Amino acid sequence: MRNRGLVVFLVTLAASVAIPGSSVGGEALEAEHYWPRWRGPLMTGVASHATPPVEWSETKNVRWKVEIPGKGSATPVVWDDRILVLTAVPTGARVEVPEPAEPRPDWQRNAVQNADEVQQYTVLALRRSDGTTLWKRVVRESPPHEGTHATGSWASASAVTDGEVVIASFGSQGLYALSMDGELLWENDLGDMTIKMAFGEGSSPALGKDRVFVQWDHEGESFLVALDRKTGDEVWRQSRDEGTSWASPLLVEHDGRTQVITSATNKVRSYDAETGDIVWETPGMTQNAIPTPVYQDGLVFLTSGFRGNALLAIKLAEAKGDISGSPAIAWSHDRDTPYVPSPLLYGNELYLLKDRKGLLSCFDARTGKLLYGPERITDVPNVYASPIGAAGRIYVAGREGTTAVIRRGPEFEVLATNVLEDGFDASPVAVDSELYLRGQRYLYRISE
Repeated sequence: MRNRGLVVFLVTLAASVAIPGSSVGGEALEAEHYWPRWRGPLMTGVASHATPPVEWSETKNVRWKVEIPGKGSATPVVWDDRILVLTAVPTGARVEVPEPAEPRPDWQRNAVQNADEVQQYTVLALRRSDGTTLWKRVVRESPPHEGTHATGSWASASAVTDGEVVIASFGSQGLYALSMDGELLWENDLGDMTIKMAFGEGSSPALGKDRVFVQWDHEGESFLVALDRKTGDEVWRQSRDEGTSWASPLLVEHDGRTQVITSATNKVRSYDAETGDIVWETPGMTQNAIPTPVYQDGLVFLTSGFRGNALLAIKLAEAKGDISGSPAIAWSHDRDTPYVPSPLLYGNELYLLKDRKGLLSCFDARTGKLLYGPERITDVPNVYASPIGAAGRIYVAGREGTTAVIRRGPEFEVLATNVLEDGFDASPVAVDSELYLRGQRYLYRISE
């Protein structure tokens, strides 16, 4: 997704939903203490119980780092003592890729990885304390059916868990449910996607109490589907008039109803999670919708930023039917919005990165007032990862290996810039006193 790009954008893309608590060691543990999906326990990017370090380097506060086989830009998820990571591991077995019916321009040819090698689509579970592999499950071995962006991967969607089941999506290579010990419970093949420019897939599934939701937007027949959590059987499917998007669906509990909120180019829509019926809709985002929506205190925020800029704040209490031009639109903004990174909603503050750059803006989420920005984050020029919040700080990880730590609040202040020997497309993860950074080669645990 970059430059012309797009793809690892899929990286930043992710899962969503309301996750129930689990019982581990006899004590009830709530999901908000872990990082059960790629935008965190609250789907806002915030880990409210975490206190990760401010400073680190290869020789300071790195508890461990382990090399992850293959390539994947999926953000890890964490539950109890497990870190769950998705990756696509090349086998070395080559396959012949037919030439496209119409010749591609040089820029596109150079931007796409060909699907010319068999991959092992793999779920890894690592132990939090030392990074050792607890189990490895290859759910499928096959060549990709089409390419992906040169900066992307065939494992860009993040897993989601509720402490009992792990849902892992490899898009056109299948959706899989595993036990916490790696046992395959079910799988579902939703078909092959035809992605715009062959720039790769990236939308993460959302997990509810009894259903899994998948947003399947591509150049073919797009749809939103609900599957039974225990069996993988289809419960309902709604056709969508959409081309390719990479945003992940957001599950929101509001006024006794669970809504599945989707961001895309033609329309932003909310569906009833039980029936699939549309609750409300309004004209959509820009082209190449990638960022996942965030929600808090009755307000949903949606953003995008390719060939245009869009930010909508929607009041769910007033959202019903066609809400375009209605009071349900609390406020909007049309400058300096994200292309790839999803927004961070931290208390009453909404943080956005401009395009895919280290340029940060902060808004009052309730009123839309710009508090600052866009402010340049020194040494973090290129960003695919989404920012996260913890302990009154904001963490922004860059593609060149530098992570900036910024003070939360209405004034811009960089507390530290930390450099590691890797580059980061997956978003940071904060749990307890730990920060996890999944790089192009390594997974790091940062803790004092």
